[in-house]
Amino acid sequence: MRAAVFHDAHDIRIEEVDAPKEVGPGEVLVRPFWCGICGTDLHEYAAGPIVIPTHAHPLTGASAPQILGHEFSAEVVEVGAGVRNVVVGQRVSVMPIISCGECYFCRRGLGHLCTRMACVGLSFAWGGIAELAVVPATQVYALPDELTDIQGALVEPTAVAAYGVDTAGVRPGDTVLITGAGPIGALASIYASSIGARVFVSEVNPVRAALARSLDVGEVLDPSSIDVVGYLRDVTGGIGVDSVVECSGNERALQAAFGAVRAAGTITQTGLHTRPASIDPMQVSLREITYNGTWCYPLTDWPRVIDLIARRGLAVERVVTAEIGVADLVEKGFDMLLNPSGNEVKVLVNAR
Repeated sequence: MRAAVFHDAHDIRIEEVDAPKEVGPGEVLVRPFWCGICGTDLHEYAAGPIVIPTHAHPLTGASAPQILGHEFSAEVVEVGAGVRNVVVGQRVSVMPIISCGECYFCRRGLGHLCTRMACVGLSFAWGGIAELAVVPATQVYALPDELTDIQGALVEPTAVAAYGVDTAGVRPGDTVLITGAGPIGALASIYASSIGARVFVSEVNPVRAALARSLDVGEVLDPSSIDVVGYLRDVTGGIGVDSVVECSGNERALQAAFGAVRAAGTITQTGLHTRPASIDPMQVSLREITYNGTWCYPLTDWPRVIDLIARRGLAVERVVTAEIGVADLVEKGFDMLLNPSGNEVKVLVNAR
């Protein structure tokens, strides 16, 4: 069968691999529909292997070469013995994180911080950019009729964004700054707006800023042309915003977050910083700022996020800027997303 396989930095190949030969107890064979290209995938392509193991992973035994894809929707083709949560023919979204269930964090309900955590499409035998994949049944969630296959592929990044907003304590009527309008920032703005918050998005990239404006969920600010911190203090009567969700992984944006948030406000760090960034710890104390980090999402959040998209009509599909075929994965996907002058923000791959 055809699959997208990571071999090394700048070496992703569309090649024929052996199809799954059997479906074991507690497993599900799925046929992927759509799969998103994530920032983690881009890091692997640009400078990897980073997360992708080069030796047998301690939990799954997987190692490069690795079939890619961890943000995907699919159809159930076969179920193993004992599987009761899904049936053949159902459309599903796959929660990709695999936890050991035994370590300190797993036993306290914090499986996303598992000391041996693995991930479908990064450190597991299978991934979503393939014609077929076998995954644990506990990670497969049925999609209601209201959700499209594309929305099903966006449950994973939406869960990341929602966790960032939730951790920032955003409530109806709050003012919230979202720094960075990449896929996670855009989804965070949709989610925060649906809660009833007044949303401000700071984004210097014109393509991403245009996407944020098209969502019509808040005011988009260009930090290269205005003083974002000063502007937000003006519109909040000198107080500052109630919370900030930092989605850019950029040091200047992080410093703006501390400048813009009010005393006793909350900043959540959702974007991943690939290098150290400085903050003024005196401000944390003097203004009693709460600064949180987030890592992916609670592993139990899939049903809630699926329900939010379906019942509350979150238009998460509007963050998608391109839909491509597997053959175009590198040129129109990875290379385009890594190009500073590229015009794509969120690319989905048709795995069929």
